[in-house]
Amino acid sequence: MTERPLHLVLVSTPIGQLGSGRGGGVELTLGSVLRGLVGRGHQLSLVAPEGSRSPVLDDAVQVHPCKGVDQPSWQHADRGAPMQIPDDGVLPRLWERALDLGSQADAVLNFGYDWLPLWLTPHAPAALFHLVSMGSVSQVMDRAVAAVARWDQRRLAFHTRRQAQDFDLVAPPEVVGNGFDLSRYDLQLAPSGPLGWAGRVAPEKGLEDAAAVAAALGETLRVWGLVEDHAYAQRVEAEVPPGTIEWCGFKPTAELQRELGACRALLNTPKWNEAYGNVVVEALACGVPVVAYDRGGPGEIVQNGVTGWLVPPDDRDALTRATQRVAAIDRRACRGWAEQWASQDALAMRVETWIRRGLSPMDGTIVR
Repeated sequence: MTERPLHLVLVSTPIGQLGSGRGGGVELTLGSVLRGLVGRGHQLSLVAPEGSRSPVLDDAVQVHPCKGVDQPSWQHADRGAPMQIPDDGVLPRLWERALDLGSQADAVLNFGYDWLPLWLTPHAPAALFHLVSMGSVSQVMDRAVAAVARWDQRRLAFHTRRQAQDFDLVAPPEVVGNGFDLSRYDLQLAPSGPLGWAGRVAPEKGLEDAAAVAAALGETLRVWGLVEDHAYAQRVEAEVPPGTIEWCGFKPTAELQRELGACRALLNTPKWNEAYGNVVVEALACGVPVVAYDRGGPGEIVQNGVTGWLVPPDDRDALTRATQRVAAIDRRACRGWAEQWASQDALAMRVETWIRRGLSPMDGTIVR
C-alpha cells in the first residue's frame, strides 16, 4: 500500500532570517530537507523569522513569517549559562505559530537548537520532532535533550554518531546525516588552485590554524563565510604575513561552489565538536579534497586517504604536512562520495522514514 503524503510544519532557527547566513549550516540543511520533501510530494508549512527567504518557491510550501528579536546562539554563551529569551523575542512567536499550525498537521519538525521546543515536546498536543544541529555546548541544552530522550527518543535525530555521543541517550541514535542538491555543485578537476577555508568566522571554527598553514607554505588562503566576530578576524589576520588571507565574504551556493571548486584543498579546522560539517560535503561535491582535524562530524565524513586527510586535532604541523599531500587524492572520488552518501533526495527519505517511525505505534498506523 502506498503511504499517504504527510502534512509537516518546519520551524527555522530563531538566530536570524533564512538567507542571511546567520543560521550557519542550519540554513543549508533546512533548504535541502524542504526541497527534498517537496519532491516526495508532502504538504509543508515553513515558520521562520520575518524577512526570511524561502529556499523553495512552490505552492506546496506555505511560509509563515514571525516578527521578533533574534535569539542569541548557545554557541556564544557560557556552558553554564541559563536559558534566556529577549524581550519581544522571535523564539516564542515561532513556536506559538508552529503549535497552532501543528494542531492540523502530522508533525512539527524543529531545526533550531533551543531549549523551548525541547521542553514543549512532551506537553504539546502536536507531535514535535527535533533534528539536533549541534553537539554539547550547554548544560541546559544537554539536560533538555536528555529529557526528550527519556520521554521518547524517537523524536530526536542527529547528523552524525560523533555528535550524538555528546548526549545522554537511552538507545542508539537516529542518524540522518545531511544532504545537498548536488545538481548545484559542479565537479572541477583542476588540481592546482589555491587553498580554501569556509564557515562562520568565529573562534570555535579555528580559522587561525588554517591561516598558519597557508603562511607556512607561503600561499594565500581564500576565506568564505559571514564574519561573525570582527575582533577575532582582525587578530587572525594580524598573526600571518599581509596578503595571506583573502576575504571572500558570505556567498550564495552558486558563487561559493564555483569559487570553492577551484581550490586545491579545503582546510577544516574546528575547535569544537562539529555536528556534521556542511562545507566539507560542499567541497567534496565540487571534487575538492578536504584536510581536516579528526574531530566531530568532519572526522566521520572524510575518508582518510580517499577523499582527503585527517590529522590529530589542533596539530598545525600535521595539518601542514597533510596539505602538501592533497595531490594524491582523486577528485572524482570526492564527488563520488557525495553522490553516494549526501544527496538531497536521500536525506529527505531518511527524514521521512524517521518521522513516520516516530509517529507510528506497533501496528504501523500513524498517530493523529
